[in-house]
Amino acid sequence: MYRRRGVYRRLGVYRRLVGAQVRSHSAYRASFAIDLATNALIPIIDLIAVLAMFQVTRTLGGFDIVQVLVMYALAATSFAIADLAVGNIERIRFYVRQGLLDAVLVRPLSALGQLLAVDFTIRRVARIAVVLVVLSLAVSRAGVDWTPGRVALIVIAPLSGAVFFSALFVGTATVAFWWIESGEFANAFTYGGRDFTSYPITVYSGFFRRVFAFSLGFAFVGYYPALTLLGMTDPLGLPSWAGWLSPLVSMAAAGVAGLVWRLGIRHYRSTGS
Repeated sequence: MYRRRGVYRRLGVYRRLVGAQVRSHSAYRASFAIDLATNALIPIIDLIAVLAMFQVTRTLGGFDIVQVLVMYALAATSFAIADLAVGNIERIRFYVRQGLLDAVLVRPLSALGQLLAVDFTIRRVARIAVVLVVLSLAVSRAGVDWTPGRVALIVIAPLSGAVFFSALFVGTATVAFWWIESGEFANAFTYGGRDFTSYPITVYSGFFRRVFAFSLGFAFVGYYPALTLLGMTDPLGLPSWAGWLSPLVSMAAAGVAGLVWRLGIRHYRSTGS
């Protein structure tokens, strides 16, 4: 009972920290509206880049425009949710450089939880709204044969993908404990991964595909869940149920990110200032 009360108390602290950030960002309504509009443009620009490919070809990697849009929308929704929830962890390099992480570590709360709460950015919710609209339109145009399994998958796949991208955000940001100027390294995997998953993995060459799509698991964010939703055969030979591997891949990524985070926290030795 005491432990449960302690958990509720800590969750209450995080809720108040997030609430303070939301109130701060929305205090000036005109500025907040501009921020929302700006953030909504980001996935729209990404979508235009995907659509531009079909100005010169009818298919991309063996898939038509609607099928590719389903893959894009699943991956984009996953990334947008992760970016809202944990994307601000990339600011950890500033905490390490300036010695501000010391204050975080002495508080009786999770260091990761504090970092996510105090820099929470509500304006990124606009990105989720846009990609959800794209996902709804794409699956409606694709003529998905809805079964209970596919209804479950359309919910599970973006959430699993969000866990996967969240693990990437945390794992790559943790590199800042050893290499403070690690921002571009982290972006190569997080934002680079977003761009990678926007297209069918069949458009990539063998070695590149093996490393990023399968070894790192990016193929299970949008590509394989989309094939399962659409009832399509994988040109690369994986079975039709491969889309259901997304939660397992995401849990594995989260486990690795957790280990890296704990190692980084133990490695941290302050700035000495």
